[in-house]
Amino acid sequence: MDVVEDPNWYTNEAATFGDRVVAAREMRGISAKTLARHMGVATKTIEGWENDTSEPRANKLQMLSGILNVSIPWLLTGEGQDFEDEQEADASADVGEMLLEVRTLRAEMLHAAERLAVLEKRIKKSQAA
Repeated sequence: MDVVEDPNWYTNEAATFGDRVVAAREMRGISAKTLARHMGVATKTIEGWENDTSEPRANKLQMLSGILNVSIPWLLTGEGQDFEDEQEADASADVGEMLLEVRTLRAEMLHAAERLAVLEKRIKKSQAA
């Protein structure tokens, strides 16, 4: 029996977290392997998220949101800013790769700033003691 894939498989009502990750990733034109490289995780990790067999930690969710340029609420619930809410910039692969790198760096910087704030609090606490 032949299975015909529906080109309109994605609907907001039926989409899971994994479906939204796949849809946003494909809209960006990047592979799971490329996304994994930019996230600093294994490709199997991305596949687990996309197949709804695992979920990212909060810091990875924030990074995923930044790289895919969608809101965290949209990834989690389907509500909020999605990939259809914005106009696509330039469709060239070079610009797309540069934008992906910018988003990755932004997400990494946010994560590093959070870690820095925690360390500063620990230093202040130890100095007060």
